[in-house]
Amino acid sequence: MLIRLRYAALSAAIVVFGAGVPAAIATGAVKVGYARVQGGEMPARSAPDSPPRRLIVPDLFAVVPAGVTAAQVSAIGALPGVRAVLAVAGGRVVINGRTASVLGVPPQAFRSWAPPATAADAGIWARLSGGELVASGDAAGGFGIPGVDAIADSGVAARLGLTADVAVLINAPGADLAALMSQVRAVIGPGGTVRNLVPVVAVTSLPVDDDVPAGRLSSWLDLYRESAALYCPGLSWTVLAAIGEIESSDGANNGPSSAGALGPMQFLPSTWRIWGTDGFGQTGPPDIMNPLDAVPSAARMLCAGGAAQGGAALSAAIFGYNHAGWYVSEVLALAGEYAQEYP
Repeated sequence: MLIRLRYAALSAAIVVFGAGVPAAIATGAVKVGYARVQGGEMPARSAPDSPPRRLIVPDLFAVVPAGVTAAQVSAIGALPGVRAVLAVAGGRVVINGRTASVLGVPPQAFRSWAPPATAADAGIWARLSGGELVASGDAAGGFGIPGVDAIADSGVAARLGLTADVAVLINAPGADLAALMSQVRAVIGPGGTVRNLVPVVAVTSLPVDDDVPAGRLSSWLDLYRESAALYCPGLSWTVLAAIGEIESSDGANNGPSSAGALGPMQFLPSTWRIWGTDGFGQTGPPDIMNPLDAVPSAARMLCAGGAAQGGAALSAAIFGYNHAGWYVSEVLALAGEYAQEYP
């Protein structure tokens, strides 16, 4: 029987990149008109009592001080790899003698773009829809955009005199973000700026096992170690351990998830058809629910993304596994804990 590794409590993490974005926002205002999703545009809604059906991870943040035109928003949304865009308003206001960078957003549309902990907090969105200014410190997971001090409903933003459509949030899972940034700059022109919101985390001192003894696997620890060694030489087993812990608490919750992911490593069936591996289990078709197949499959998928190279390549591979910056940060942080506990 596989023996569970210890459980580590996790929470969403937001990486602060500095104050460059607010300086650009200061000259503009936010009016969120619509969100473009794959398959067309949908009107923004403001009902505060219903959580978003899906979360959208903002990868890039484009700011144009004079405002983004509807044609530019449409052009950005049509770029290769872009799945969703959301135009927002923004600017700086003085509150009790202090200057704050504020975004004006339609609550329900923007809620889908917020980090998980913030999106799940119904109280925040009720306050926002009620006309309150919500500070970033009131949101457990922050707003996911560096340097933003507060958000307001679009109507409140207009009364504050914020500039409409000053910025665009861009979701582009799997895209080459460096190339996409250049394409977005070409659309918005020299007066605009584009920021990368995806954190790149440098990782050091993660143990790599090059020679794992063969034999009967008796624990999750053995499974993670041998899967890394055999299916992705150079990848630290601690990364697989962290993903297994976060995704299913080492097989305690095999899904299906709200997105339809299954098994201890939470593969979508479509992804499993590509990476499913007949690993250490019984010979036959790979079983998405069997950790003896699922963990080696995760190692293969990560390896194809460059995980064995470490550093930024490892971060990118983890990002490809689950498209969220906070997920990369949590995996690497937990991998570091495993490295300390099992040197």
